[in-house]
Amino acid sequence: MLALVVGLVVAMGATLVSPGAGADVALSDQTLDGGGNNRAHPTAGQANTPYLRVAPANYADGKSQPVSGPNSRFVSNRVFNDVHQNIFSERGVSQIVWLWGQFIDHNVGLKDGNGPVANIPYNNGSPDPIETFTNNLGVIPFQRSAAAPGTGVNNTRQQTNTVSSFIDGWAVYGGTNARLDFLRAGGPNDGNPDNNSAKMAVDANNNLPRRNFRGNANTAPEMDHDGRLAANPGNAVVAGDVRANENIGLTAIQTLFVREHNRIVNALPNTISEQLKFAIARRIVISEEQFITYNEFLPAVGVNLPAYRGYNPNINPAISNEFATVAYRAHSMIHGEIEADVDADTPAATLDFLRGQGVEVGDPEDGEIELVVPLNVAFFNPDVMAAIGVGPILEGLAGESQYKNDEQIDNSMRSVLFQVPVSGNPECLDGPTLPTCFNGVSDVGALDIERGRDHGMPTYNQLRQAEGLAPKTSFTAVTGEATEAFPTNDPTITGNPINDPNILDFVQLKDINGNNVPLDSPDANNIATVGIRRTTLAARLKAIYGNVNNMDAFVGLVAEKHVAGSEMGELQRAVWTQQFIQLREGDRFFYLNNPDLTTIRLVFGIDYRKRLGDIISQNAGIARGDLEQNVFFAPTG
Repeated sequence: MLALVVGLVVAMGATLVSPGAGADVALSDQTLDGGGNNRAHPTAGQANTPYLRVAPANYADGKSQPVSGPNSRFVSNRVFNDVHQNIFSERGVSQIVWLWGQFIDHNVGLKDGNGPVANIPYNNGSPDPIETFTNNLGVIPFQRSAAAPGTGVNNTRQQTNTVSSFIDGWAVYGGTNARLDFLRAGGPNDGNPDNNSAKMAVDANNNLPRRNFRGNANTAPEMDHDGRLAANPGNAVVAGDVRANENIGLTAIQTLFVREHNRIVNALPNTISEQLKFAIARRIVISEEQFITYNEFLPAVGVNLPAYRGYNPNINPAISNEFATVAYRAHSMIHGEIEADVDADTPAATLDFLRGQGVEVGDPEDGEIELVVPLNVAFFNPDVMAAIGVGPILEGLAGESQYKNDEQIDNSMRSVLFQVPVSGNPECLDGPTLPTCFNGVSDVGALDIERGRDHGMPTYNQLRQAEGLAPKTSFTAVTGEATEAFPTNDPTITGNPINDPNILDFVQLKDINGNNVPLDSPDANNIATVGIRRTTLAARLKAIYGNVNNMDAFVGLVAEKHVAGSEMGELQRAVWTQQFIQLREGDRFFYLNNPDLTTIRLVFGIDYRKRLGDIISQNAGIARGDLEQNVFFAPTG
């Protein structure tokens, strides 16, 4: 064994992942912040560098001033508004798709949001007849992204990506020695992770540690603490990325990969140092994330890349502004609730706690209790994640089809994002009663539109042309519908149609096999994959924008008809394809370019080539047979 370990260290040499010095392992040049990945261009893909641009910036003054356009909440109410009708993926992909998409997003991109306040006017000073929510704030809070240093005054404003662009485990390990030192078990909290244990810190229940786990929570790394955590930031879990508390699904998958790191460490012999154990485990976890992304996630959504051509130092792997700000904002996929089954013998105190949080707790059946967690309850609520457990949450997400990746966004995201309810009635937290729970509006769809203008995003057709696609000349060409005119003989639509709530009515639903689903049936909100409204999306877009060339890129992208065999339209798929090729072929440490992985497999028998379902089963107490082989697709039975 000793000879093999010595051989391993020599063979890995300059490429073994190790953010600091170790007694028996050479310094690695894969840093925590992505710097030096490209030897000729050391800052390519590094944290705290500007996003790339695919197209010329689109500012009103050519430098920094956002372009004008229709009020983004006005657009949201007429385009993103789902009027409480669920429409599911037409290809049966599971909710693991949106969860993995968010997990990878938190590995590769995070804007510097500390720019000036630029709140979104609400109702433009007059009531919106389509509005159903009350907003006592009078605005939708919005803050511009900070201008990258040296930009936006005498030249084009750019924005900074504060995390590494690489798929490199940032969400697990963070981007600085100080954060990693806090996250690694044992050792002093002195800013040097190399004198800590090989394992990542977990609490007594094998969950992510809270901010006070080393004593004073005020000395812990910063974590976002919106919603229910706003009043108690010390209760937040700590992870490599600051957003780990955003929802219970995200917290669960963050926890999963910390457990996976520790499982790998436990499989290594005690004859090697803690630092080498850590380095090997980190290398495997990074490669697992890459392997799952390119072999399960992307194929599941219908992004089929050309064959890998090897590492190319001339490819810049940095995240593009268009990808981060327009194409990767797939909020339409996210359900308004998360379902999970727990054992029927779950302690009564735990069930009472969940009820008090607003979780719907079913009656015991077949040894299990069904839990339904309204999305608002799932926001910034690590106590609910801990009470339910990593396994049940991930199994529940894998067991149900996600919402269709289209223009519709659930009101939990579109109207009350991260807000704390003012009503004491937990039964109002989902569906048509949702507005009665809140007195403010925070709209992720409106924020997506506004962020595009803030970042100087091209218009829809400008982005198409930048991606090598022909511009669209009509709204029906975008949506694939038959008309962009409002019906003239429908007595339910009166006055100015774009301001009539009836234009959003659903008149027909179909399931994944094309069968009609009665609008008033119990299945109407559970199995529909096609929804036909009283008016076409094309007609509403024309009434809002007038001309296709005026359309915000985000709005046009989500409105596009899907490419056959894909969860997305032509433009979104093109941007994803370009970005994920660059992330793959511009990464010197990509798993297909990494001989360390073969050495680790030969010496220690540890292989990175795993399905996500395998990792869930090994670390979350779920039998492998209870999960689909490919958990990115929901069960069909």
